[in-house]
Amino acid sequence: MTAIACLGWGSLVWDPRELPIQRQWFDDGPLIHVEFARQSQDGRITLVLTETLNPVRSLWAVMNATDLSSARTDLRKREGILEKNEAKHIGTWSTGQPSPALISGLARWADAHDVAYVVWTNLPPKFNENETTPSAEQVVKYLGGLTSAQRDVAKRYVRSTPRQIDTEYRRRIEAALQWTALDAP
Repeated sequence: MTAIACLGWGSLVWDPRELPIQRQWFDDGPLIHVEFARQSQDGRITLVLTETLNPVRSLWAVMNATDLSSARTDLRKREGILEKNEAKHIGTWSTGQPSPALISGLARWADAHDVAYVVWTNLPPKFNENETTPSAEQVVKYLGGLTSAQRDVAKRYVRSTPRQIDTEYRRRIEAALQWTALDAP
């Protein structure tokens, strides 16, 4: 078991850029607790790990990296995270470790998929410059108030998110703003 997996649920999946992964994303990743809960500088509300009632199925890809340190650095670079914040904002797991709380079945999933190491983006929720999880109402109101380029970027992020990332906030955004998934039937 030497495979290194990267978990994805947002823009990594449809816009991996220079992230060195092998071929494709698989849709049978471990269950994760994520929500549209991080306000980005460009106006988007992005998905981050946070306490939620219902977990969703993540996506995953095999990385080209040959060791955990390289995989972590590759993901940090793709995410634009400062080197000094790598340990804090890039999550890692290795065989033998317990599963993290927000990815509770990770160890069992990794064993079933012959994965020895896993990396993921571990940015915290943030809203109005505070590391706090906004309510669904706050997110919908904020997104609904965006205009021009910021609105376009935020809308593309929500609509491009894989359909299987079916969160409570996503359903609220779709109902209020009609920003349905691009891969929806």
